[in-house]
Amino acid sequence: MTRFHQEIAEQPAVAEEVLAAAAAPARAAAAAIAAADPAGLVIAARGTSDHAAVYAKYLFETRNGLPVSLAAPSTFTLYRRPPRLDRFAVLAISQAGESADVVEVVSEARRQGAMTVALTNNPGSPLAGAAAHVVPITAGIERSVPATKTYTASLLALALLSEALGPDRGFAIELARVPAAMAAVLGAEAALRPLADELAGADRLAVLGRGYNLATALEVGLKLMETAYVVAEARSVADFLHGPIAIVEPGFPALLLAAAGPALPELRDLAAQLRRREARVLTIGDGAGALVEGAPAVGVDTGLPEELTPLSLAMAGQLLAAALAEARGLDPDRPRGLRKITSTR
Repeated sequence: MTRFHQEIAEQPAVAEEVLAAAAAPARAAAAAIAAADPAGLVIAARGTSDHAAVYAKYLFETRNGLPVSLAAPSTFTLYRRPPRLDRFAVLAISQAGESADVVEVVSEARRQGAMTVALTNNPGSPLAGAAAHVVPITAGIERSVPATKTYTASLLALALLSEALGPDRGFAIELARVPAAMAAVLGAEAALRPLADELAGADRLAVLGRGYNLATALEVGLKLMETAYVVAEARSVADFLHGPIAIVEPGFPALLLAAAGPALPELRDLAAQLRRREARVLTIGDGAGALVEGAPAVGVDTGLPEELTPLSLAMAGQLLAAALAEARGLDPDRPRGLRKITSTR
């Protein structure tokens, strides 16, 4: 078994650890953010963590009413023209906490007097040292190059922070159900293999989501590129209709990531359009009725609310990536040209 696959399987236990270890730091960070009363939240991240930031944008704007902007770290490093941040809270997400440009955003924000928070798997990292508050994601050492457990641990820590900013007993109960929901996803592994077989000969595909699961589409697309070397065009369903749909031709594969919620009708409409163009439509769904009728599909019904389905669907996408890499005879632990920690400025 590859490390990639082993670390996918560790995620229910990691989720238990995050719920236990990150709740109190999340409450402390939330109290500091509330005391600062910021006009909005600026999030700095790179790579997989940038996809977690996209999830955070939907989460904090929808649940907490807090406007969110994603930082452009190069304005701090390459161009040396950082924006004014004193009226904002700044949140950085980095699994290793080593990216110099993300650290620079937090350092500059703190210099300007902004409230700063870091989510990281490395409490001894430069990023953790730069921020006023640290929320640990406690995923343990991740050895496979493609991120798995650190990604979902980041999502769960963000959800804890959102709940601390806007306490809701119902949402807190759903957070406690995440480990069991992730364990249920592991049970769908065999069902995902036919989807991998369907994609085994593909060299490109579209990966599509909407709302909270735009982040999932971006992350699953990245996993397919890293592990199986397939070109994955990851988009919002809405943005895909604004031009990229022109690439669809008979036989073109499209993977839809669906969850029961307000975004589902648009995914169904897009699936119908894709079928009219004779595309191969594949679906991974979470929730009752979340599958597209007549398409090769895998469903898990974890019972999680839509805002937490990026945890279950990201994990299903990781299992698909592992199966596709195996089908193509590739080693997902050692993607060509990649290292575990990438440093950017």
